[in-house]
Amino acid sequence: MTLAVLSFPDADATRRFGVQLGKYLPPLTTLLLEGDLGSGKTTLVQGIGEGLGIAEAIVSPTFTLINEYLEGRVPLYHFDLYRLHPDEIEELQPEVYWEGTEVRPGITAIEWSERLSYLPKAYVRIRLQHEDTALQVEVSAVGTVSDDIKACFEGV
Repeated sequence: MTLAVLSFPDADATRRFGVQLGKYLPPLTTLLLEGDLGSGKTTLVQGIGEGLGIAEAIVSPTFTLINEYLEGRVPLYHFDLYRLHPDEIEELQPEVYWEGTEVRPGITAIEWSERLSYLPKAYVRIRLQHEDTALQVEVSAVGTVSDDIKACFEGV
């Protein structure tokens, strides 16, 4: 189900969208982020962190693989799967984060999510793509996502 189709003129608009999401997304929200290098995935997650009230600088976990930010309104778990093969991804046990079974329930944001060999039961897919001079963002819900999550995208 498509929740929103957006167009952003620059990285700052992408970050501001992330800030709004960070203010309202509930715990146990999984965001699967797709897009080419430089499409704005990390910028969006930085905005989400800002909206959550995370003071720590949010950087892409390309080499650390997972960054955990625990001091915000809810935790933010930020994955970057760019350099991994599917069997290496399984070793990370991403379901622990999106199910909130062994960690405090939070928002799980996964860059390069198309590399996952299995998916959560419900998630929000965010596809970012540069077209001409703007960034096109398509947001869709897959599975049964809560009304609280859907409400975050109404009127954006």
